[in-house]
Amino acid sequence: MTATPATEQSAILLSVIVPCYNEEEVIDQFFARLVDSVKNLDGRSEAIFIDDGSKDGTLDKIFALSADQIDIQVVQLSRNFGKEAAMSAGLAQVRGQAVILIDADLQDPPELIGEMVEKWRQGFDVVNMQRSSRQGETALKKFTANMFYKVMGHLSETPIPQNVGDFRLLSRRVIEHINALPEKNRYMKGLLSWPGFNQTTVQFERDPRLAGETKWNYGKLFGLAIDGITAFSTKPLRLASWAGSIVALSAFVYGVWIVLKTMLFGETVAGYPSLMVAILGLGGVQLLAIGILGEYLGRVFVEVKARPNYLIDKTIIKDNSSTDGKGNQ
Repeated sequence: MTATPATEQSAILLSVIVPCYNEEEVIDQFFARLVDSVKNLDGRSEAIFIDDGSKDGTLDKIFALSADQIDIQVVQLSRNFGKEAAMSAGLAQVRGQAVILIDADLQDPPELIGEMVEKWRQGFDVVNMQRSSRQGETALKKFTANMFYKVMGHLSETPIPQNVGDFRLLSRRVIEHINALPEKNRYMKGLLSWPGFNQTTVQFERDPRLAGETKWNYGKLFGLAIDGITAFSTKPLRLASWAGSIVALSAFVYGVWIVLKTMLFGETVAGYPSLMVAILGLGGVQLLAIGILGEYLGRVFVEVKARPNYLIDKTIIKDNSSTDGKGNQ
């Protein structure tokens, strides 16, 4: 791969990271709208496509894109590692002074990039794109998403803006801090918010998917929610401790009451119903607490193994300033 001079790297104004997994139906239209959105910016831009082990023709579509108006990086992962890993791979490859994360499905409109860059020029390190509406989503998904953000708002020690997805702009210094984080369990919405610095929020209406189907079913969304809560809050552990303490205290008080009733009034122990309620209640709290501990222990296990979040098969750069317009592997 031909090395890019340092002066040329610093000349790149904007890097746009596009994680892709089976998005062949939308790549061409997405790229056309992206080019229209960045062509009038004062400075060079690059699009970094992260192919996360696509099984369709996504990679061929990306290779066929022209680098006449925008630099193109193609990062092919060795297999499907998931969107969080794909975004991490993109963040490690950026050369621009400002970085935007955006999906290829066109739910997040590229036409807003100019406004985001303008906010960055005003001195903001983070431009959060907040969804004022979520078109094309079911009422159940909207409800569960709203509940998740409310729960995260109460549990997380790091402020995570509500209804802000991965679509946002980050300055170079924010990216450098995120890339320096060694953790392997990466909940990106939290990590992108963690550095802080100067932030602003822009609202927009999120469009329905242009084509194809979402890769996020409710099972994956639930797993992502658990990852987010356990990655950015220890309050569930504290709640489990409080629940155990309350149940233990209640059991002690109830036991004292049974003993006093028997001694004072000669009543025998009530028996089966109350015994079963006590056992089942205590057992349920214990299992819940063990499950919470298991979630945190599992994440410690992953961190200790220190496996990389992703493996790169190949990287290709198409530079629009080169004479032949072709990149080298």
